[in-house]
Amino acid sequence: MPRLTVAQALVRFLANQYTERDGARHRLFAGCLGIFGHGNVAGVGEALRAAGDDLRYHQARNEQAMVHTAVGYARMRNRLSTFACTTSVGPGATNLVTGAALATINRIPVLLLPGDVFASRAASPLLQELEDFRAGDVSVNDCLRPVSRYWDRISRPDQLIPAALAAVRVLTDPAETGAVTLALPHDVQVEAYDFPEAFLAPRTWPVRRAEPDSRALAEAVRLIRAARRPLLVAGGGVIYSEATEALCDLVEATGIPVAETQAGKGALRYDHRCAVGAIGATGTTAANALAARADVVIGVGTRWSDFTTASRSVFADPGVRFVNLNVTAVDAGKHAGLALVADARAGLEGLRRELAGWAAPPSHVEAAARLAGEWDTTVEAAYRQGHAPLPAQSEIIGAVNDVSGPRDVVVCAAGSMPGDLHKLWRTRDPKGYHVEYGYSCMGYEIAGALGVKLADPDREVFAMVGDGSYLMMAQELVTAVQENVKLTVVLVQNHGFASIGALSQSLGSDRFGTAYRYRNPATGQLDGDVLPVDLAANAASLGADVIRAAGVEEFRAALRKAIASSRTTVVHVETDPTVPAPDSGAWWDVPVAEVSGVDDVRAARDGYEKHKRAQRRYL
Repeated sequence: MPRLTVAQALVRFLANQYTERDGARHRLFAGCLGIFGHGNVAGVGEALRAAGDDLRYHQARNEQAMVHTAVGYARMRNRLSTFACTTSVGPGATNLVTGAALATINRIPVLLLPGDVFASRAASPLLQELEDFRAGDVSVNDCLRPVSRYWDRISRPDQLIPAALAAVRVLTDPAETGAVTLALPHDVQVEAYDFPEAFLAPRTWPVRRAEPDSRALAEAVRLIRAARRPLLVAGGGVIYSEATEALCDLVEATGIPVAETQAGKGALRYDHRCAVGAIGATGTTAANALAARADVVIGVGTRWSDFTTASRSVFADPGVRFVNLNVTAVDAGKHAGLALVADARAGLEGLRRELAGWAAPPSHVEAAARLAGEWDTTVEAAYRQGHAPLPAQSEIIGAVNDVSGPRDVVVCAAGSMPGDLHKLWRTRDPKGYHVEYGYSCMGYEIAGALGVKLADPDREVFAMVGDGSYLMMAQELVTAVQENVKLTVVLVQNHGFASIGALSQSLGSDRFGTAYRYRNPATGQLDGDVLPVDLAANAASLGADVIRAAGVEEFRAALRKAIASSRTTVVHVETDPTVPAPDSGAWWDVPVAEVSGVDDVRAARDGYEKHKRAQRRYL
């Protein structure tokens, strides 16, 4: 039994973990992202240095961002591989919280290894130690408990063995996965222990495809066969389980129209005859019209967020029934649906087999194709509208879509861009669309794109980011430059928070607090001149190449130059934030003040109450 420190044993253990699905073996941990401080430099830092390429270390600039990078990587690898992330105790550890919440909400595996205060308490209170006068075993790392799917503190060396095994079990379980935290006290990291060879030996964790229960499958088939207006909603589980071919086989045989969530976009090519586009609050007119009259809705791999259901208003048929195919039981049981708890591919193959000989009514199939064609015409017009003097954001999206290749990846997360991309982006590959919308975290874009590119270096990766998100977290441009990882960052400058500005205006609040402006001495408000912020210069200072583009044609030329380059390039373009993308008229439940002295607010409240009457608490 080799005598190792806890940190050395943990690093060796992580380097020897593998996943296996469908006969293909994958290394579970591609490496370790980290920022060192006094809480991890002598323990995990020393162990990583000794490990070398067995578990390669990647230097990050922000702790939250490195979790985003791990999420981008894991999502691109269909949750079969990820990164570990190490930080010191204190602000480094608490910076992980937002990233952990994002990973857990999106059901993406990431291992967090924050340093912790001394288990022995010999030197307490330490620098950066939270003193909780009610309990001696609490540290700042306890704030990671509610955003982790598994959490443990290693207070003595022999605890590492069961804790590490439990952590990897959760990370590799598609039904339970998310952020996993192992808090590592300073002193315990460097303590030596005789670790068993079996713990350190290579270990493969099978990711099995759970088959649907035969009785539940039979009931689902009975419901679908009786449907006159079926609709299938493809979520992220379709892509993570590599079920896109099974989905295609099913809908080509049955003619069932397919709408897509944010995570499920790309489950079908945008021009497939059964594809009707995005559904919900950021949906297309085609998908939402079909949802409004659907009598049976088949949700595959979706957690049914409020954007997907338009706050439970988009499914309007009084007798609508749901069939929920999901590997996670809690998602399969939503909307009083028939729960089909299974792997998405196994479930779709079962449905295809049992639905042999059945097809949706031709009139329904034809109506879906007509509606989808009408929406595609709307998209084309949005791509080419020729707005002046500044282009509309839809034109920028259209230019990126035109110039990018079929396998290229667009990455986004927050602001007005995700909604516009959901409606307008023409996806041609299951991995070509990467929008983080479970947490919609400002600042994810560049860090997440770095993870995407590390996962698949042969694809061009476009990070679409507004000025608000860019200002939140641009530091990982430095990491991309350091690692010689080429990204193309489309930096859309609209001098404020465009999406919340539009929402504020729709709620009668006149874009209050959403524009980046000087404080006006005359009004006392932030409604003065535009701030003289130069984000292009900022990007250049971080080591990226920068191209400034004015107008759509210059922007297209800049994109082509960026694609041809081998270096991370930021393309800066200004847009008009007041030009909205085409809309389906769907609703999103954002409560409006019930009483107000402002006419616009009262009008917005009247509209809110009207929509509220269409909301269904129980489906």
